[in-house]
This record gives sequence, structure tokens and C-alpha cells, in this order.
Amino acid sequence: MRTPQAAAKPMKLEDIYTLITDDMQRVNQCIARRLHSEIALINQIGRHIIDSGGKRLRPVLHLLTARALGYKGDAHIDCAALIEFIHTATLLHDDVVDSSELRRGQGTANALWGNEASVLVGDFLYSRAFQMMVGIGNMQVMAILADATNTIAEGEVQQLLNIHDPETTETRYLQVIHDKTAKLFESATQLAAVLCEQPPAVETAIARYGMHLGTAFQLVDDVLDYRANSSEIGKNIGDDLAEGKPTLPLIHAMRVGTPAQTACIRQAIEAGGLDNIDAVRLAIESTGAIDYTARLAQSEADKAQACLRGLPDSIYTQALHTLAEFSITRTY
Repeated sequence: MRTPQAAAKPMKLEDIYTLITDDMQRVNQCIARRLHSEIALINQIGRHIIDSGGKRLRPVLHLLTARALGYKGDAHIDCAALIEFIHTATLLHDDVVDSSELRRGQGTANALWGNEASVLVGDFLYSRAFQMMVGIGNMQVMAILADATNTIAEGEVQQLLNIHDPETTETRYLQVIHDKTAKLFESATQLAAVLCEQPPAVETAIARYGMHLGTAFQLVDDVLDYRANSSEIGKNIGDDLAEGKPTLPLIHAMRVGTPAQTACIRQAIEAGGLDNIDAVRLAIESTGAIDYTARLAQSEADKAQACLRGLPDSIYTQALHTLAEFSITRTY
């Protein structure tokens, strides 16, 4: 059946959360139950980051996909919770590596409790997620998530190698996006297809939907790092540049900019910090680097929607289309 497109009644982001309210309540209960430890510090740090106002996007994506494919069981609840645990563990580790002090508008765990505690609680969340995978008892689920966590780790290391390196290419950068960010989106959707025992063609298509969606989200993050304000996105503007990260707007501006603009951006990436942030932002705007990145994000969102063509026509499939649209229109 053909999925509803422009003719369907527009769905808002809040409608999506309303659509899966019952499932999300069960996921949140599962998170609270499985997060518990006899070690008080684990509870404190875990609750701090999990309750800090995130969109729970990856669990939402998993739940919507499961419903769109007609899932009737209960394993999607544990899958959604453990996906959030893996994501949260990566955030804890990311903030330590990046020396971040602000996430989602709040102090990071490492800023409040120190690097050592943040890394160790991240490890706890990873191991708890794998305990939950064993409980689901599906080897394919375990294989997908084991591969995903390994790929995410590789992406983290490659990003570390790219820091302060103005020679980072667009291809290399997009590979980091796929490994570090899009892979867990991809796994969230693929796991739903596995639980629903879908044929390989459907599993591949819905996994690619997640991959393109995750890529679009990260590219829009790159845009927002120079266009939004800190109250909207929950972090400081220019954070990526301050850390010496060569994101796509910077890479494109260096590629097409004047020699002076290229030299300015190269120096900013090599040195880190925000001493030249105004000149860098001007170079990004004047070279069309923001629009270039936004167009690439739009292309990824379009590819994501194209992957949904074979799914049954339902309100849940419409919600997946809406998430693709939200990925490129959001301001936070």
C-alpha cells in the first residue's frame, strides 16, 4: 500500500508522542527499574542525564517502527529502553572526551561529578544494556546491537583523530556521522523489523530509513551550531569549533572560500577556541556553507522518506514521515 504523503493531515511532533503515550510510559518505567543500582552515585548520574529533557528520539523511533510493522508483543519495550541506555552511555563518554560543560541546557555529568564517575557510569549503562539484550533472548537483536556499539566506538575514535585536522574531507566526516550518530538510529529501526520477523527487503529498507534520518539530524546539528542560540539547542554556540571539530560547514567553506577565508578557518580548527568565531561565521555565511549543509540534510531526509514506500498505510507510518520532516525543520 502507498504511504500517505502530502494529502494526509499534517502531523505535529507532539502528536507523535501522544500516539505512543502508553508505550513510552512503559519504556520510562523500564528505564527507571533497570537503571537502579545499589550504588547511589550510579543512580544520581544516570537519573541526571536520562531526566535532563532529551527527546528520547531513538526509543520513539523504535516504538513507531514496531507499531508501523504491526508488532503485537512486549519485547519492543525492553529494546527501546536499552537503546536509550546505549545512547546515554555515549553521551556520558562524549562529554568527557569533549570536556563539555553544558548539555540540554544543564551542567554535564562530568562537570558536576567528575570525569572518572561519568566514564564508569557510562560503562554501567553499556553493560546493563547488554544484560537486557540477553533477557530478550534473540541472537539477531544481540548481533545488531553488538555491531552498533562497536561501530559507534570506531566513529568516536575517528572523530578524535579528526579534531584539529583541517585536512578532514567531507567523505571522512560523513563516515563519522554514520558511525557515531546514524548507526544507532539505523539499529533502532532495524530491531523493530527483526522483532516483527519482516522479510530481508523490509528489514533493509527500514534500517536505511533510520540511517538517513540519523544523518539528517546530525547535519542539522551542524547548521544549528552556527545559527541557533544556546537557549534553543541547550549547548553553547560554536562549541564544535571551540573543540577544533571540522564539521561540514567548515569543510565546505574551506573548499570554496577565498584563500583568506580558508586560512582563517584552518587556523581556528588547528587552535580550537572561539577567538575568531565572528570571522569564521562570516566565512561560513558568505560561502553558502550553511545552505550547502542544509541541502544535504534535506536530501538525507528525502531518502529516508523514500525508504518507507513499502510500509503499510497507517498513522504510525505517517509519524515516521513526520520525523523525517522534523529532522530538517527543527530549531533545537
